[in-house]
Amino acid sequence: MLQNRKLNLLKLRKKKKQKNNMKNIREILKRIQKKVELRRRLASFVSIITQKEVLFGIGALLLVGAIMILVFALTFDSRNSEGTVIENDDDAIRHPLTGEIIQDELDELPRVFGVMIENSSDAWPLSGLDDAFMVIEAPVEANIPRFIAFFSEDQTVDKIGPVRSARPYYIDWNDGLQAVYAHVGGSPEALDLISNVYQTLDLNQFWNGDYYYRENDARYAPHNVFTTSEMLNDAYTDAFDDVSETSYKLWSFTSDEPVQDPKSIMIDWTDGTTYDIGWMYQAETNNYLRFQGTKVMKMEDGDIISANNIAIVATDIRVIDNEGRRSVVTEGEGDALIVQNGEAYLARWKKSDHDDRLMFYTSNGYEISFNAGSTWIEIVSSLSQVEIE
Repeated sequence: MLQNRKLNLLKLRKKKKQKNNMKNIREILKRIQKKVELRRRLASFVSIITQKEVLFGIGALLLVGAIMILVFALTFDSRNSEGTVIENDDDAIRHPLTGEIIQDELDELPRVFGVMIENSSDAWPLSGLDDAFMVIEAPVEANIPRFIAFFSEDQTVDKIGPVRSARPYYIDWNDGLQAVYAHVGGSPEALDLISNVYQTLDLNQFWNGDYYYRENDARYAPHNVFTTSEMLNDAYTDAFDDVSETSYKLWSFTSDEPVQDPKSIMIDWTDGTTYDIGWMYQAETNNYLRFQGTKVMKMEDGDIISANNIAIVATDIRVIDNEGRRSVVTEGEGDALIVQNGEAYLARWKKSDHDDRLMFYTSNGYEISFNAGSTWIEIVSSLSQVEIE
């Protein structure tokens, strides 16, 4: 009896602690919308001042100084309203996809693989996301998020998945990197675009089963299809060896510059908490630890997910059919939020065409530089879904 009481007491304490943790996270991160609006006005004012600073001389400098005081007074903290812009701060040779320092410059751009990975709770735990150099997360049916995870041909990843079906907007992001698109079937619109409109390097599991495998003993369909980096490279050699060299746009990378008063973020993804996302800043490594709901998100092998940069893209998202499929605007430009070095600042995303790469700029039009390592891009309908503290 005494032992049972102790166990019940421990369970009650654990539930109370989890509840308090979630409450603290939400209390910490509840003022983003007002801060974003204030920040947008401030960034616009900075842009006007910057354009006229030559004419106004000393007066403009005084105004900029006053604006800087306002910036530091905001709890929506950053060292400057424009974030990190391109600077060649060293002569190091960097990997074109990750920005990590390498010994020798590459002869050509690495081939990229874009893999559709689901995030339904029925598919947990997932595999391979922690190894991707870039991940884009967007909603599909029932507003459940799904990923396209990008891997370079020079990576070794033993298990990636579960692999799921294609959607049109993921193809747009995939083709911006001229990536081999790995998926299992897809929506009618997505399959039509691949077959009749785009020049996507298609690796549909329906017709290319040799480059995938199923775990029928431990999982059930459709949550049991996986691939590996070795299989993906074999597929490219076998099916796409006549494709011309890659020529996708490159991001710019710079050295880390952490701030003194770092911020973390949370994204309210759905009505419940199952798919809500937390990116908690880790001062010792200057990166962000991913939470799914109230827990640290772990892969099947026990590894955790961390990111060096997070970009939040606000765009038009609409339900288009009775199945709950989404239409997501991927071309054009819109508001974005960049999170890196412990700070968060407003930016603009741009993608001029279907096969153009997604890029990020300050409100004054300067391209943003990212820290070396991995980048996660979160697609939302409004920046009001994001909370910062």
